[in-house]
Amino acid sequence: MSFDPKELKEKYNPDGSVLWRMQERMLEVLMVIDGICRKHHIPYWLSGGSMLGAVRHGGFIPWDDDLDIEMLRPDFERLMKLLPSELPETMALQWHTTDPNYFFQFAKVRDRRSQLFERNGYDKVWKEHGIWVDIFPLERVPLWMHKLSNATFGHTYKMVRTSDDISGVMPKVRALAAFNRNVIFPMLRALAAILPCRYYDFGLGIPYFQHSLKSDYMPVRYVKYENVEAPIMKEAEKCLSYRYGDYMQLPKNPGSEYHSEDIEIY
Repeated sequence: MSFDPKELKEKYNPDGSVLWRMQERMLEVLMVIDGICRKHHIPYWLSGGSMLGAVRHGGFIPWDDDLDIEMLRPDFERLMKLLPSELPETMALQWHTTDPNYFFQFAKVRDRRSQLFERNGYDKVWKEHGIWVDIFPLERVPLWMHKLSNATFGHTYKMVRTSDDISGVMPKVRALAAFNRNVIFPMLRALAAILPCRYYDFGLGIPYFQHSLKSDYMPVRYVKYENVEAPIMKEAEKCLSYRYGDYMQLPKNPGSEYHSEDIEIY
């Protein structure tokens, strides 16, 4: 290890700091999701920077202000039906079934005892604004199909990002999101089912790429994550190398970008 964990913690997320309190709250949300997934035998694992933090830091990357998990699409669809009735009152599922203006193709579980706003501005018309954990679905699709879905769905992001009247443009955003979700994406999935493709990627319409084999994911491994144990994918190191290169080396300018602002934690 080429860094001092105590020094990093003292610099970026010392006990009692706003970021430390955010991470504590995210961990609490994660443990609630974990309990529901265990109860219903739904496999999931840490994703992206959260998995990197687990492997490199034994928990959060010290300057990280979000937490991501992922699962296969059938399990994701099951979980979306379970969460509204099984989450405690202090938390809420943010998905198109619970918030009509939420157009992302991955879900969030929000903490209702906090408030913040994302710097990208997409969340201005959403119902929930608390600290969150992202839940990403993965599915077997060719890379070109994933890119095509991002092109067809990307107009929703563009409309929200460029509009001077976000509330006014939301009916069009909702309609385009529904058309992709109910027409375009099912057609692409039906085509993917008969095409020779071994690789899984983030769900259609999600502008991130992973490109991994199903055998890379399960069975999951449990590792130390702060003061709990959390699952990571079976071939975590392989995936991290694909996405980050030499992932054990710290970036040159860590902690320079955060997702949120105007943070209040109750």
